[in-house]
Amino acid sequence: MDVPIFLVLLQDGVANGAVYALLAMATVLLFAVTRVIFIPLGAFAAYAALTLGMLQLGRVPGTAALLAALALIAAVLDGVGAWRAGQRAAAKLALQALRTLAWPLGLALLACVLAPAQAPLLVQALLALALVSSLGPLIYRLAFQPLADASVLVLLIASVAVHYVLTGLGLVFFGAEGFRNPPFWDASFSVGPLTFTGQMLITLAVTPLLIAALWLFFERALHGKALRAAAVNRLGARLVGISTPGAGRLAFTMAAFIGALAGLLLGPSTTMFYDSGFLIGLKGFVAAVFAALSSYPLALAGALGVGVLESFSSFWASALKEAIVFAAILPVLLWRSLRSPAALEE
Repeated sequence: MDVPIFLVLLQDGVANGAVYALLAMATVLLFAVTRVIFIPLGAFAAYAALTLGMLQLGRVPGTAALLAALALIAAVLDGVGAWRAGQRAAAKLALQALRTLAWPLGLALLACVLAPAQAPLLVQALLALALVSSLGPLIYRLAFQPLADASVLVLLIASVAVHYVLTGLGLVFFGAEGFRNPPFWDASFSVGPLTFTGQMLITLAVTPLLIAALWLFFERALHGKALRAAAVNRLGARLVGISTPGAGRLAFTMAAFIGALAGLLLGPSTTMFYDSGFLIGLKGFVAAVFAALSSYPLALAGALGVGVLESFSSFWASALKEAIVFAAILPVLLWRSLRSPAALEE
């Protein structure tokens, strides 16, 4: 291997690792706040890229219908729960249903209006980002909020069930064909043997900015501190007035936003299918395991390592690149089990 090939492979690995870093950060965020190892996180990435692809074709994406349906189910469940709790005033029930339905139904209607209008790419990307991000709190409300106090294993089983549901719905909504979206910045710059595209530069810029934003949110913002409190002690958080269901919904909203952003950044560089998110999400999970599901900077380092390992593996043994990437998690798990066996057993 000569130096130019080495640099090209390294560049490709860092670019892919930046996308995996976004999913790794979302995985760490969700586990830290809700104890959910969210397997279908990559589905948010696939849904965002495919939603943008459908908007590019002038068709209303199935994401809008899914968002409206989930909002209606959540509104009915909230109304039934309020009725059983004794809140039988019609005005209160109507106001609660309106709060649940207003944003999702508004986005769904906006998608129906903008899809045939062939809006600019940036507007379509923002709409896709809003549609997929809004799925996060509804998925938490329907699938995980009733199990909030369950064990990590039960939450993991629920996560696997959600993964199969989202994958099947993705096939129904988007079909088996793939979509490849246009780049947000159609430019290229040459530096020696390397060529940097505008899309790659956007990806490399977004990841560190998002890490810095998450650090500021959790260290400086009141809502971030509330999320940290809910993660450390759910009962204690409730005693001091922090809504743990609200913390879960906010965490899932942020994770869905990060996952959707990863999908939009990845869409121009690879063809996305309805089930493409599974492998992408697993690679983000591997990077999060390198960080012990607790550290954002370590998640970034692990994601860059996964991206570089995948890039060089595809050069030396392309048929085994996925196996090599996922096998890299084994020594990490072994080292962590030897270092702190009691914590892992717990």
